Amino acid sequence: MNNLGGFFDAPKKRAELDELEKKISEPDFWNDQEKAQKTVQQRSRIEKALQRQENFETGVSDAEVLFEFAATDENSVAELITLINRLEKEVSEAETQSLLAGETDANNAICSIQAGAGGTDAQDWAQMLLRMYLRWAEKRGFKTDVIDEQAGSEAGLKSATFRVEGDYAYGLLASEAGVHRLVRISPFNSGGSRETSFASLFVSPEIDENIEVDIQDKDLRVDTYRSTGAGGQHVNTTDSAVRITHLPTGIVVTCQNQRSQIQNRAVAMQVLRSKLYELELEKRRAETAELEANKQDISFGSQIRNYVLHPYRLVKDTRTKFEVTDVEAVLDGDIDDFIKEFLLFKKSRE
Repeated sequence: MNNLGGFFDAPKKRAELDELEKKISEPDFWNDQEKAQKTVQQRSRIEKALQRQENFETGVSDAEVLFEFAATDENSVAELITLINRLEKEVSEAETQSLLAGETDANNAICSIQAGAGGTDAQDWAQMLLRMYLRWAEKRGFKTDVIDEQAGSEAGLKSATFRVEGDYAYGLLASEAGVHRLVRISPFNSGGSRETSFASLFVSPEIDENIEVDIQDKDLRVDTYRSTGAGGQHVNTTDSAVRITHLPTGIVVTCQNQRSQIQNRAVAMQVLRSKLYELELEKRRAETAELEANKQDISFGSQIRNYVLHPYRLVKDTRTKFEVTDVEAVLDGDIDDFIKEFLLFKKSRE
């Protein structure tokens, strides 16, 4: 089994890996640090792809053996079903990754959630979304770091910024950028009325230091304030939290979860660089009529997805029309099918 399809093109990947290994072994390879880092990262991604294919081929061979035993052994039937489910998941993930070919798709992601229309319900919804994406990242083995949280007035969050570290984190999460709408019986309304609330997700690729983003000191306003927390050791007694405003664009970033003001400022600047880079990418897309209207008002009519808990239970993407009825699973991070459907939808329109 030498070739399992376009996204499992082993001969091509091995040829690419051989070429990269030759480049890395050259004496002057590290003279250009930026180019060298990109080459090493590319090698790592190809090695992972080849390892995934090797694991898949091993799984297929195991399935063939289990299939023979399954006719007379119930334990083999159970093992075979488990193995087939795993292989189906691996193939689906490989297909999804094959759709990610953008310049920054392989990067880590900087994500911001903002509560919209809906008062306390919207702030609670923002916190539910944060949990959903953190659970999704955990299931994929990605590392996450909540950079900043602004607590809601009664419950939930007004906003939150978090970082997701993992291969293709940005390419995957960019599919989720936009307004998310929740319909449910409000837990904050004594009358038990049905409420509609909104929250948005904005996603930027994390930019390494080798990519230049022009930020002038004169264009920045830096404010410090006391970090807020859950009490006890989590409350700072010094003004260590940092808020940076980029005056030309109006972009505001904050960070309060690091140990010192210097660390908070460094993280906030990293987030700002990523957001400014994404803003420039959006301008380029707009010039070629490829920009999707994701950054609309966080209210009715602008949502990319509806999450309905009452009077029926359904999650439906307004762009692809893909829907599932297992709302609890989606809110627990099972959103890969939505991501894949959007990437296929986007590919079909190119």
